[in-house]
Amino acid sequence: MPAEPARIQGGEGVVDVDAEDEKLVTLARSARARLGAAEGAAVRDDIGRTYVAASVALPALTLTALEAAVAVAASSGATRLEAAVVVTSSGDVDRAVLSGLGEPVVHVVPA
Repeated sequence: MPAEPARIQGGEGVVDVDAEDEKLVTLARSARARLGAAEGAAVRDDIGRTYVAASVALPALTLTALEAAVAVAASSGATRLEAAVVVTSSGDVDRAVLSGLGEPVVHVVPA
């Protein structure tokens, strides 16, 4: 019997997510909290592997959490993404970073 969808507070209000996307929410929140970063992100590729990152703010390098997670996925050989979750207080997510990697579902979750 399939699991009931989880309900999360997303950028578009409360949304239902499946168990796999709920895992991405947990991973993104954990990355943000663990590092005390402004954002956390998690992405899942087409074969189920997940990649997690937090925003980077260095003098010579600035990346959003989604940019960092996509970079990790791409450098690990991922060519298609199924889903992405971004935990952010800004609510502003540049989805252009996902171009060329399919059309993943993107959930923006308030920090």
